[in-house]
Amino acid sequence: MSERRRIDFRIERPQTLREQIVDSIRNAIIHGVLKPGERVAEPELALRFGISRTPIREAFRQLESEGYLRITPRRGAVVVALTEKDVSEFYDVKALLEGHAARRAATRLTDADIAELERLNAELDRLADAGDVRAFFDVHNAFHDVFLKAADNDRLEQMLRSLVQQFERYRLASLVQPGRMRRSVEDHARIIEAFKARDPDRAEALVRGSAEQGGEVLRRVVRGEGPTDEGNAGTPSAS
Repeated sequence: MSERRRIDFRIERPQTLREQIVDSIRNAIIHGVLKPGERVAEPELALRFGISRTPIREAFRQLESEGYLRITPRRGAVVVALTEKDVSEFYDVKALLEGHAARRAATRLTDADIAELERLNAELDRLADAGDVRAFFDVHNAFHDVFLKAADNDRLEQMLRSLVQQFERYRLASLVQPGRMRRSVEDHARIIEAFKARDPDRAEALVRGSAEQGGEVLRRVVRGEGPTDEGNAGTPSAS
């Protein structure tokens, strides 16, 4: 089973045209090529991709649902600015819910679950070295899914999934900061050790601290203080 899952992460199906457009715009926003308040013009994209406007409009609707764009009459699609308040609210709630999930999971995870966490973190280690943010993000989600499922609380799982999907942009924006992926791997290693020790208090503290630190990093960026390379920092990183 673990071998099949390892292969799944490395097989890429061909992207649809809409997905290519979504990825192109999303990456431009995350990396600051498209700035907050900037208009994303349909005619330019249609010319660039050599296509009709229909898949572009579909891509815009998806990006609006993910919080990257706001579509308004006459202005069209505009890049949404991250606000410090939104960042704080998201990470405050994420820290509480995910920390509680880790506490519940600490005494429920099986040895097979922990082995899967170790395998996923090894994959994250490889992706951090490769600098592959999008693949890192997907495997990172799979890591958190393992202990979220082990928490065995359907309502909690549903709330967290809805929350992180709605604010995917914030988590990606945090991961692209210098040193973030590497620190996430290190934090996950400590979280795994807490799970191995069946220590609910430490597991909750580490997961909450990781989310809180991720929020602080992104708040600094929103305030215009610039990214901070935390490769050697002693505090937890974004999770």
